[in-house]
Amino acid sequence: MKVLVTGGAGFVGGHVALLLAEKGYSVVALDNLERPSRYTLSRLREAGVQLVVSDVRGQVSCAGFDAVVHAAAYIDVAESVEKPLEYFENNAIATAKLAKACSDSGAELFIYLSSAAVYGEPTYLPVREDHPTRPISPYGLSKLMGEQVLEVFSKVYGLSYLTLRLFNVYGPGQSAAYAGVIAKFVERAARGLPPVIFGDGSQTRDFVHVRDVARAVLVALERGLRNEVLNVASGKPTSILELAKLVTRLAGLELEPVYDRPRPGDVKHSYADIAKARARLGFQPLVSLEEGVRELLDLELRSG
Repeated sequence: MKVLVTGGAGFVGGHVALLLAEKGYSVVALDNLERPSRYTLSRLREAGVQLVVSDVRGQVSCAGFDAVVHAAAYIDVAESVEKPLEYFENNAIATAKLAKACSDSGAELFIYLSSAAVYGEPTYLPVREDHPTRPISPYGLSKLMGEQVLEVFSKVYGLSYLTLRLFNVYGPGQSAAYAGVIAKFVERAARGLPPVIFGDGSQTRDFVHVRDVARAVLVALERGLRNEVLNVASGKPTSILELAKLVTRLAGLELEPVYDRPRPGDVKHSYADIAKARARLGFQPLVSLEEGVRELLDLELRSG
């Protein structure tokens, strides 16, 4: 099977491309290199994965590919508040262009890596896939718009799609500049600095390792799921303060966090019900949060 992975030089897309190549798929990673992961680029070269430099906002052909994994996106909630139109163009309109190209080429499956941000502030926890979608940031709205494009294209053009709603993904190769809280905490801890918490630290997140995300994509391709939406997460809540204490403990530091004002567009609490992913994919996260954070600290200290 030949698979196109957009955002293939980025954090999540790169891990997906590498795992698929390792498992024998013919993989092409597509990326405009606007925000690449140096870690990913190095590993793609080592693995001999073909990298095509192109932009999904332009004209992209899916001809010759059996499946497309669409991981290319802007992902920073705070940045989306400042630049909403750029997020709509890059995350929603580009998804529509790519999905239409996929449909026109006769590709068998379009896997869309969406986000828990589509849910907004949860009305109940853990969040199931049938939870109302009420995003509170332009980022979340842009990802929801992409989901809605696929639903309509499925009905109008017969596109087969699978939407995976990723919760807070972390792991090797994640940029601290355009990344989640774990990468930022680890980067500061490696320099002997305290974590910076926006808000009071009681807010909760569901952290899932990028290797578990890549495995979910692999199994989805193997099983050929069609026209469904699945949460991909650990299914466990962790408060930001708990995370801060874990990072400082593993780094051997005795530092109190620094607190700053809450950021616009951030939800207070979020964690997933992953029963559907277990049933459809046999999905079970394998990397514990402590194991994943320890790995990141080791990598950061070695690279520093």
